[in-house]
Amino acid sequence: MELISQHAKKIMEGCKERARDAGLNFDDESLEYIVTNRDFLQLSPKNMIPTLYDYWVQDVEVLREKGQYELYPSNPYETVINTRPPISFYNDNNPDWLNVMIFYHVIGHIDFFQNNLFFRHTWDYDFSGKALSDKRLIAKLRSEKGRWVDYIIEFSKSIDNLVGYFGLLSDLAGNRNREKISMVDFYFDYFLQEQPENSTAVYVKEIEKYNGYVRKYPEDGEGRFVESVKRKYSEFESFYKRALKERKKSGRLDLLQFLMENSEFLNREENSWMKTVMEVIRTTSLYFQPQIRTKILNEGWASYWHEELFLQDDRIKGHEVEFAIVNAKVTSMPRVGLNPYALGMRLFSHLKSQADKGRMSYDFDRLYGQSRRSRYDMQTGEGRDFIFAVRENFSDSMFVNSFIDQGFVNKYKLFVAGKRLNKERMTWEYYVKSRKAKEYKQMIVDSLYHPPSVVVNVDESNSLVLNHVFEKKPLVRDYIQATLLGVEFLWGGKVSLYTSEPEPVKKEPDKDLAVPQETVPRSITWQRFRYSMKDRKMTRVLVE
Repeated sequence: MELISQHAKKIMEGCKERARDAGLNFDDESLEYIVTNRDFLQLSPKNMIPTLYDYWVQDVEVLREKGQYELYPSNPYETVINTRPPISFYNDNNPDWLNVMIFYHVIGHIDFFQNNLFFRHTWDYDFSGKALSDKRLIAKLRSEKGRWVDYIIEFSKSIDNLVGYFGLLSDLAGNRNREKISMVDFYFDYFLQEQPENSTAVYVKEIEKYNGYVRKYPEDGEGRFVESVKRKYSEFESFYKRALKERKKSGRLDLLQFLMENSEFLNREENSWMKTVMEVIRTTSLYFQPQIRTKILNEGWASYWHEELFLQDDRIKGHEVEFAIVNAKVTSMPRVGLNPYALGMRLFSHLKSQADKGRMSYDFDRLYGQSRRSRYDMQTGEGRDFIFAVRENFSDSMFVNSFIDQGFVNKYKLFVAGKRLNKERMTWEYYVKSRKAKEYKQMIVDSLYHPPSVVVNVDESNSLVLNHVFEKKPLVRDYIQATLLGVEFLWGGKVSLYTSEPEPVKKEPDKDLAVPQETVPRSITWQRFRYSMKDRKMTRVLVE
């Protein structure tokens, strides 16, 4: 692995200038390395972070990737990681014209990393440097504690998808553990609504009263209004102070945090090193959370800009056909399955076109009739500003649920593919199951990352109680026993997990076919079960 040549670096800097002219915003510094396919195989299990801590599963992944590569050789174009400065890796046999396209794609990623609000907790430190420090720490602990370090890593990684990612974002946004809530906000948002005698008319009247104070006394109208509230409700100020104290304690701990703070076993002096390892696993998981949750958005943004900028670049001359081939491999929309590059790029392009015509507005939503809607064009030219706002504020879930509509599905001829058995040929065949936007959107939503929500408590007998907040997605039973075994070790006592599972439904066997075929979805009855782990033995019982 080595830095790119000065010639290639000059090309990269030229791409940065053109990208900034187009409106992308990113730091000046970046590092680019040339790597071989063998290097990619070594770095992939570490999520392309060379300094990430060593773990035996990574070696297994390297062997698996090598086996796949021997059967299906591939040539990855690039990988970029969100560090300070951002680091990108490039294949060692790319021609200059291809590097131009790839550099634009990488710059799109960097712009996304440094401006999307779901990455805000990664902006203030260099994860690569922190990972190196963590790696050295774990190596030192291994020399002292031996295989127990890997046990703690194993147990912690089994629950590291339950980290409080959104709680962390809330803290950074100032929505938790803060005293910035004003008396006026507390009065209208909490106090006034909790008074049983107050109706909607009273609430509206108080708002009008507040507006009257602000209009009459521009400089201190809010203060005068608060004083009138205190005179009317003598208990208001004490309620406000108590709410501030409760607000400081309102943060809900995730499972790893709860174990580190409340486990008597972990808080023994001889076991305190385990909490250090658990914190490394937790912070690493938090770092990767936004990348998992913005795959479509991030890849779509980078693909949109590599096409937009490269087509305007004079260095494309003479390489139009090669570019078309490479670009089609990256951004072609599959008939079956999902390509996040293709879907994200087309959705950004669609949004820009719609916003340029003024169709991302309430007036357009009120229009009835396909003919009137197709002719609607206010020529606002707001498309670019709109997609930059989407890039800043959205995740995949918000992106898909907000903007995939029937117009988008029709424009790109998208559909949901079904699978059925051809009885004559005894082969599986795919068919167009639905062209409705609702069902296509649901197919994409079902493919998104969605970890379970678990509420943590302790009962009277000091047993750890995990309550799975059920969202019609059952836990994978194959992993429950091993996970609870690890949690029991970290807690130092009995652990109970409450979750919902589908009631078994008997199905009449198909006498004509030995091979199962696609059937109409059946209704499911869900039941609540309790899994208990004590002394490394698990029990499962049905609860009311």
